[in-house]
Amino acid sequence: MYLICSATKISEEVQLQALLTKISLNCKGRLISLLEPKVMGILNITPDSFFDQSRMGSTTHLLEKANQMLQDGATILDIGGQSTRPGAETVGVDIELNRVIPAIKTIMKEFPAAILSIDTFYSEVARQAVLEGASIVNDVSAGDDDPKMFSVIAELNVPYIIMHKKGKPSNMQDAPIYHDIVLEVANYFSKKLAELHALGVKDIILDPGFGFGKTLEHNYQLLNQLDSLKLLEWPILVGISRKQMVQKVIGTGAADALNGSTALHMVALLKGAKILRVHDVKEAMECVMIYKALTI
Repeated sequence: MYLICSATKISEEVQLQALLTKISLNCKGRLISLLEPKVMGILNITPDSFFDQSRMGSTTHLLEKANQMLQDGATILDIGGQSTRPGAETVGVDIELNRVIPAIKTIMKEFPAAILSIDTFYSEVARQAVLEGASIVNDVSAGDDDPKMFSVIAELNVPYIIMHKKGKPSNMQDAPIYHDIVLEVANYFSKKLAELHALGVKDIILDPGFGFGKTLEHNYQLLNQLDSLKLLEWPILVGISRKQMVQKVIGTGAADALNGSTALHMVALLKGAKILRVHDVKEAMECVMIYKALTI
């Protein structure tokens, strides 16, 4: 098991440990290299996601959006059937399955080479989605909301994204408190990694969970010290696209938060993020290209 003792200790070891970070993901036999950052496009099969333009209202709209994201350079398409915005109410397994399984089948039929991620905290949804063509599981609860999830992930043998959060979407923003957010997030991940390693899970991605049980100050402190999480030796995914941590600073709504999101995406890349989960693939890919030019 990893043991994280202090934020100072994390900082001192980051550069050395970053060299050991896993640099590829095995998606059902297809390798995704993380030597260069990748972009994950968000496809919400929900009626209530916080950014209304991300909601897929019809099969035609879904295919058009998926095609555009792939054309714009997305490596992964993330399919979600449940809103996890602050205040959102949880829907059950059956509703989520009825939303995401037809979407996965439709996309795989039209774009058989696409790499799909299923955004769920239900093990049964994860299982059925992978059987229908998804090759990554993205779990905002890191197994906390379904005790069967870790064993199912081990059985499915697919990359697993674990996210840090406090509480559930319905109450996670009710005055969250941390003594040292970076240290607490790192220790949370270290315990999860030990459990997953014991089960033989081989590919893990860490998502710090911006906006999930964190104040504005927590979010920016965590982003500013994101490179500290390199000590854990697993790739980092960042999901900050059009979120309130952008909106509140620039005084706008989700619809006008693209520029602010792009600014934070560049910060995340410079701090070590390997995957950007975004609504706007074209702009994120341009950010990656500029980042690559800076780091040649």
